[in-house]
Amino acid sequence: MRIYEYAKAPNCRRVRVFLAEKGLDMEFVQVDIASGENLTPEYRARDANAKVPVLELSDGTCIAESVAIQRYLEELHPEPALFGRDPRERALVEMWNRRADFNLMFNIGMNFQHSSGFFADRMELFPEFGRECGRKAMQFLSTLDQHLASSPYLVDEYYSVADISMLCALDFGKVVKIRPDASEHPNLVRWHTAVSQRPSARA
Repeated sequence: MRIYEYAKAPNCRRVRVFLAEKGLDMEFVQVDIASGENLTPEYRARDANAKVPVLELSDGTCIAESVAIQRYLEELHPEPALFGRDPRERALVEMWNRRADFNLMFNIGMNFQHSSGFFADRMELFPEFGRECGRKAMQFLSTLDQHLASSPYLVDEYYSVADISMLCALDFGKVVKIRPDASEHPNLVRWHTAVSQRPSARA
């Protein structure tokens, strides 16, 4: 198996942190999305959406989308369980994983795409939409802080793939200056410090 990735991309980091938590090694192939290498017919044959990461199996099957890759690897290597250990945990992990995607990763991503000009050569930019997405991401930090006031991780005392997703989304916020403030978001800062100190966070 090998993974096609762009090391700086937050969704690629999600998979690398997941692999590190599982103690799994993987071959990585770098795809330069800045130069448009992901837009070539050869790459689109692996993923019609031309995104990273993509997991390529030994039989040639290609699995795109970071969560799909994580779920596949969880099936192959169920311990330590990162998607939940019982029905309640699995549901709550799914809930917070989706909130990480919809409330933080999406909004930060749209803020970056529509305000940085990184993809100006391949998409129409809507700066006001980007700014609005940035405002929504900042608002969500307060929601996170309130939740983490009574929980060390997103799902009680259980570190999960949802924490990985939220960490990678929050760290991606650096590129658009969306960061938690110690005075306004003390619980979020405490959580971020804790999960950042895990060895896997350096993957």
